[in-house]
Amino acid sequence: MTQQIDASEAAPKPEEGHHILLVEDERSVRDPLGHYLQRNGFRVTMASHALEARHMLSRYKFDLVILDIMMPGEDGLSLCRSIREKLDIPTILLSAKSEETDRIVGLEMGADDYVVKPFAPRELLARTKAVIRRAQSMPRSRRLPAQKIMQFGNWKLMTGARQLTGEDGVVVPLSTGEFNLLLAFLERPHIVLSRDQLLDLTQGREAAAFDRSIDNLISRVRKKIEPDSKNPTYIKTVWGGGYSFVAEVRIV
Repeated sequence: MTQQIDASEAAPKPEEGHHILLVEDERSVRDPLGHYLQRNGFRVTMASHALEARHMLSRYKFDLVILDIMMPGEDGLSLCRSIREKLDIPTILLSAKSEETDRIVGLEMGADDYVVKPFAPRELLARTKAVIRRAQSMPRSRRLPAQKIMQFGNWKLMTGARQLTGEDGVVVPLSTGEFNLLLAFLERPHIVLSRDQLLDLTQGREAAAFDRSIDNLISRVRKKIEPDSKNPTYIKTVWGGGYSFVAEVRIV
């Protein structure tokens, strides 16, 4: 499913020993790809299915998960969603499906990137390095269990149900992008987030072509939570820097 991997393609300069979990049921893909990443300086642990991957995730600390979507038993999308909810590990999905909707679904499950098979090993290597760099530069979030309620002002965001309610208890509808944006802010209050960082946290780089800009997304969320969206009190613009959520956030 990948282009043939030649040992001569391996770059001689090693990475900083980042640990990758490679989950792929096809041995003809898993073994040569794992060895290719190892030759480029990564530590690689390989798993052939989701159950084995979950065991590895419980035992070791990983810097990145490279995950095939189509696997027997639990599929990659389900495992990706679980990783997103419980762990703070970036994920790259591998799939033979190249349709736009497939990529968007994968990114909405929490993946940081989506690579279509067949792919050039050098392309995956470049994407791997880029995702790890972005993850290391990202302000750390307060990791939450799946069913927490986050309160700010008179608002409550239920992370499990993905619902926003006001003081009157009425549910305010949120799109996937709006929910992801608000959650990104609530997990990182009083931290300036650049537009690029917000793009990574809400849609992922690959989804940029399929959604409107971060500025428009900010505007939509402000209209839903701000008393006066033209003079915001929650999401402040930091000129030349990005945006910051300035209200206190409590976990109920």
